[in-house]
Amino acid sequence: MIILDLCAGTGAWSKPYKDAGYDVRLVTLPDNDVRTYKLPDEPIYGILAAPPCTMFSFARTRAKTPRDFNEGMEIVIACLNLIWEARKRNKLTFWAMENPMGYLRQFLGNPPLTFNPCDYGDAYTKKTDLWGWYKKPKKKPVVLDEETRYRCSQNTRRLPSITEITRGKQAVRRAITPAGFAQAFFEANK
Repeated sequence: MIILDLCAGTGAWSKPYKDAGYDVRLVTLPDNDVRTYKLPDEPIYGILAAPPCTMFSFARTRAKTPRDFNEGMEIVIACLNLIWEARKRNKLTFWAMENPMGYLRQFLGNPPLTFNPCDYGDAYTKKTDLWGWYKKPKKKPVVLDEETRYRCSQNTRRLPSITEITRGKQAVRRAITPAGFAQAFFEANK
């Protein structure tokens, strides 16, 4: 069963599928670009999409370049086109597109699910929207202590450590899909 992980970054969201033996295909730069990617001929079981939030983030307040919705939407539209093409070819069991709560809502509407990582067992907050056709994952909330809540509100939480390639790249580390959410999504959509 093929899972496409669009704008996959580290592949954290699709990791539970890979661990369970699914044929996971990471469609992410520099090897694959969602704007030019060609779907495989085989049926696609599910699609995960996590387009960059750079242009949609409420936190983009001190950027050196102005916000460019055209640039941001180019990737979102490419993801949606791949989802559309896969669905047109065969029945997708699920598809989901995530992005931190931000301006993408003005283009896609209100999502059916908005969550914090702590809703699924990860000890931090980062409101994230989830659009698509999927079964909602079951929550496994964890209560955050006062210091953790404060660090999250100041955007100074501890970030996951990852490979040498991305070490020190704070934006990449902040964008990693929380492991608890990834596992809960997999459990609901396998």
